[in-house]
Amino acid sequence: MGIQIDVVVGYPINDQVERVLGLAEAVGEPVTVTFMWEGREEAERAVLVPAATLALWEHWAPTAYPTSGAGEEYRAVAQEPELAHPAEFGAFTLFRRRVGGRTAVAREGVVVAELLDPDEAHWLQEKARNVHQGFMDPKQKAAFEEFLARQASLDDQ
Repeated sequence: MGIQIDVVVGYPINDQVERVLGLAEAVGEPVTVTFMWEGREEAERAVLVPAATLALWEHWAPTAYPTSGAGEEYRAVAQEPELAHPAEFGAFTLFRRRVGGRTAVAREGVVVAELLDPDEAHWLQEKARNVHQGFMDPKQKAAFEEFLARQASLDDQ
């Protein structure tokens, strides 16, 4: 999915985060990022999805990402202790949501992207593509129905 970038991020401030966020914003497509936060043993993988792309996916996806299933217990435990304080990296501010696991990325007060769990990003992209491929806008549908009406029936051929 999109571009894959691995970055080692130090805390509290590191210009690498700002560069990655700026790159994702400039590319305009999902970017997979692996964060190695200082003081944590495990890497955090996320997909940085530009706000316009996420809005499009959520428009076409028929339902929200299911929260039940395997691993739900782990997610709930992982989210509880983390505080929702914003983290600033140059021009970007990250706002981690306590519920849902997403992190909004804002620049100058405007959300430009969101960090999503890779599974959620993949699920949203797949659902949106499947629904969008099956959709015809009203003009396209009318033109297609007119085209079909002009075709000779199989019995006439």
